[in-house]
Amino acid sequence: MAFSLFRVGRFLRSIFSPAAVFVGFCCLLTFIFILYQPNAGPGAKQRVGWQSWEVIYDNVGGSATDASVNTGGGAPVVGTPSQSEDVDWWNVTTSTPQTMDSASLPLDEWDPMLPHATGLSEIVITKCFIDPWFAEVLAGDFCAPSTTKEDDAYNGKWVRIPRNLNVQSGMMMSLNIYYRRTRRHDIPLVTELRIMRDSESPSPFSPAWHRVEQPVSPSGSPLYLWYKTEKTLLQMTPAERQNDLITEIDILFGDDKPWYGFERVDRPVLEAKPIIRRESVWVTYRKGVKVPPQAPPLHFSHDGRFKIMQVADLHFSVSAGACRDTPLAPCSNSDNLTSTLLARMLDMERPDLVVFSGDQLNGQGTAWDSRSVLAKFARVVTDRQIPWAAVFGNHDDEDGASREHQIKYMQGLPYSLVQEGPKDIHGVGNYVLKVKSADASMTHLLTLYFLDSGAYSKGALSWFGFFVPTEYDWIHQDQTDWFLQESSAIDPIERPFIPDGAKDFGHIWGRQDGSQMAPPRRLAKPNALMFFHIPLQESYAAADIDPITSQELNVGENDLEGSGAAKQQEGFFHKGILQAMESDHVAAGNAHEIKVVTNGHCHVTENCKRVKGVWLCFGGGGSYSGYGRVVFDRRFRVYDISDYGETIRTYKRTEHDEIVDEMILAGRGAPAPYEEI
Repeated sequence: MAFSLFRVGRFLRSIFSPAAVFVGFCCLLTFIFILYQPNAGPGAKQRVGWQSWEVIYDNVGGSATDASVNTGGGAPVVGTPSQSEDVDWWNVTTSTPQTMDSASLPLDEWDPMLPHATGLSEIVITKCFIDPWFAEVLAGDFCAPSTTKEDDAYNGKWVRIPRNLNVQSGMMMSLNIYYRRTRRHDIPLVTELRIMRDSESPSPFSPAWHRVEQPVSPSGSPLYLWYKTEKTLLQMTPAERQNDLITEIDILFGDDKPWYGFERVDRPVLEAKPIIRRESVWVTYRKGVKVPPQAPPLHFSHDGRFKIMQVADLHFSVSAGACRDTPLAPCSNSDNLTSTLLARMLDMERPDLVVFSGDQLNGQGTAWDSRSVLAKFARVVTDRQIPWAAVFGNHDDEDGASREHQIKYMQGLPYSLVQEGPKDIHGVGNYVLKVKSADASMTHLLTLYFLDSGAYSKGALSWFGFFVPTEYDWIHQDQTDWFLQESSAIDPIERPFIPDGAKDFGHIWGRQDGSQMAPPRRLAKPNALMFFHIPLQESYAAADIDPITSQELNVGENDLEGSGAAKQQEGFFHKGILQAMESDHVAAGNAHEIKVVTNGHCHVTENCKRVKGVWLCFGGGGSYSGYGRVVFDRRFRVYDISDYGETIRTYKRTEHDEIVDEMILAGRGAPAPYEEI
């Protein structure tokens, strides 16, 4: 018995000893090559899978903003603030575009926002007597071209561009473009597209050209799509991969410019006929990777100025738009005329930030392809490299893509600062932007709040599956809670702000220098402005009285239309805005953090009214595509902020280049502070 136990012990020892040595050796290797790293480790170089696109998307199409700005997941600052004496910190640059590895992106999904560097190998057009979306839901995409597993493995799976070329016919028949995408290096890839008539062929012709059998034209004379596959990826130089290789295809409705980075094929597959309200249809394509330029961090100028232009209620459509309520003649292309007017205003005002305050899309059956409208509404701003932000109005998602989809598209436009915001509260696009000082201290001097005031809360015939809007939505309690949380997280600063004028520790002594004596200073949060679309009921309440003039603090036109506020509310003004103070200290008095709330929605209402110490202002309609009054000029509101955020001045610039209703809302020269009775 003892001998048996001895043999068992020897057997166990023979197993555990080598195992212990092996485990110890593995632990040593793990420590040396993984845990002990002077850099971020191999995890930093690890390829991100396409499943994580929702997480990293904003870094590609987002904006260069402070990462702490938004609890909803905004994009971080791109680049590192410069420490050079002759370069400002906000002149951030990147040596190479911040794109993700193309090999991590899915090959079988269509998303023109993805920075694909992977080429296309084959293109097909199909007709289907049922919408492919329904086909996919019911039994897979049986509208797709036939294929085999071998073809899928070699050329890539078929990918449908979910843009029905026949959408304007009113028929159920769907006409869609499919393509294959492959990473193989031995397959010729698409480098050129042409739209040709039946009797035409590309010139000079070569066997590399292929004609798609099914016509691409929804109606009329048949037009055919030709594509050229001449070189493989291995045969292309890096320059050819960026400048010649077609990496994505899209469809544009209307005759405006396509999405950023895309080009139109030489002729439309369907020409516009305004008489029957039919818009042109274009095939567009992108070559290489086109990363939209990002906005620099928002900052004051060195002399303490920052200018915001509000653009209210563009009401753009897929079409060129129809002029409304204007004596301007001729006026048959309202969207383009509005863009021309806005371009002139931008060139005159040169704002640091443009805020679109809702109803960028007209809805009402004319914005049925949101992507085509979103491609053009901010173009004059992005062409001037001006950072911009936006909130949603009640018309934006009436007949097109959802707000969640639209926010992603807007983030993919150049110089966009738009953010999705938290997903667990009402609305899409509740976020905060911070404007900082231009000196090396990067002090937060101005806060900009953006909220989604919703669209419609009720509708007629809802019980029967239809929704006819009858009442506007409002800002809900969870948004109030979110705002108060964001406000409480803002640190107070010494106000009024004095910029650092020296390097290293010199600024400490510089601020004590008697030559830089400033007015009495206090600790308080920076001034703030708030933007949302549908006004509050308080915008139509009695205005404060100026104790000096005994006149109402109400400047501008507000009696040309009735109230545009929602019939219901949850007390955002009293529970939210009036509760956010500059400071919690008892000596701070009644100074509210929010100095101005500015809305759109009401096109011929453009007054500023102070209620309980807070200014409630309207932008006034600036578009020929939205309703107005013949005697009421189109206009844009400007907020000219100076003294490093202390002074807020506003005025409106009209289509006739007049500046009207100039007034100071806060700071030196403003009406006496509100004293609660």
